[in-house]
Amino acid sequence: MVKRHDARAKRRRSEMRPYWCSNSAEKTPLIRKQGGSRNLALFYSRGNHGLFAFLGFKMSFLCKEITMPQLTMFKTLLSCVVGLGFGTAAGLAQAYPDRPVKLIVPWAAGGDTDNIFRPFAPGLQKHLGQPVVIANVGGASGTKGAKEAKEAPADGYTLYAVHDYIHSAYYTGIGDVKYTDFEPVCMISATPSVLTSSAKTAWKDWAGLLADAKARPGAISVGATLGSTSHFFPAMVEKAAGIKFKYVSYDGLAPRMNAILGGHIDLTDSNMTQKGKVEAGQLRFIAIASEKRSAEMPSVPTLKELGVNVVYEVSRGLLVPKGTPAAVIAKLESACAAATKEAAYADSMKKQATEVKFLNRSQYAAWLKSTDDENALLAKDLGLMRR
Repeated sequence: MVKRHDARAKRRRSEMRPYWCSNSAEKTPLIRKQGGSRNLALFYSRGNHGLFAFLGFKMSFLCKEITMPQLTMFKTLLSCVVGLGFGTAAGLAQAYPDRPVKLIVPWAAGGDTDNIFRPFAPGLQKHLGQPVVIANVGGASGTKGAKEAKEAPADGYTLYAVHDYIHSAYYTGIGDVKYTDFEPVCMISATPSVLTSSAKTAWKDWAGLLADAKARPGAISVGATLGSTSHFFPAMVEKAAGIKFKYVSYDGLAPRMNAILGGHIDLTDSNMTQKGKVEAGQLRFIAIASEKRSAEMPSVPTLKELGVNVVYEVSRGLLVPKGTPAAVIAKLESACAAATKEAAYADSMKKQATEVKFLNRSQYAAWLKSTDDENALLAKDLGLMRR
């Protein structure tokens, strides 16, 4: 009888022994059911720098037999620590923002994305109650700014101005950053692309361009940010019209504009922000990639009218680093919604023939997923898929 009693006691002591002592600490789950009872495994990381080490317990203590009062104490302690963590996070979210917010635009000043977010920033600043400072971080087809935004602290003080290039750059192999590396906040605009030519070309319209492209395959030069929307758009026109262009790489719209104004390239992708240059005779709008003509310049035909079945627009929005607290994102989302309703922003977008298009966080997340899938198929269809 004594032996049976000793055996049962030994089994009970074994069940109460912290199982992390015999398992790898790195793989130990938080709670494991064992022998009909629940034992609590508080994570003890590599090098004894985990929660218990932080609280002053040594691993040798934790691997001794543990009594029910001790187990209860550990559970209570964990609840307090977790509660403190949640309380701190909630407090931070409640105080946010308490200092200036940086908005990374991954292109040079004067480009399309910069022209969208500069008139948007004052409204965002107004509704956040803190300065919003634009930082132009150009380079590597927009991926330099994307990497900086990705590596920033997930605290809501670094925002990332993004458009469809984040999909196209990834699938063409230009960049390694994906939209899933971030948390979506909102969409703020959608801009139709315009096929734009130098005023120095021999042809002045689509008919002349098409005839020249067929007569001299690969001779017409197109300025583009390789792997970005300014690359995908003319590539879609090429495929739909059965012609071939020669591509010259530039990092964003601003340097492309300098090149086309100087007559160094024949074509590029732009939008109605260049209307003044067209009216001044410096550029020509060949066709707009929208379903209907723009009210800003109704004389510019759509590609569909010309028999080229291409509709293409560039949508812009805000992302934040992965892991940003939901309460902080909610504040940003609310401020974005209000900022898109500001009259000054609406007026600026009208002049750029850009639609003010607000999507909330969940809507934008769904849109990003759908657009990412479309860009993957498009990159494959155009022969641009990364290898």
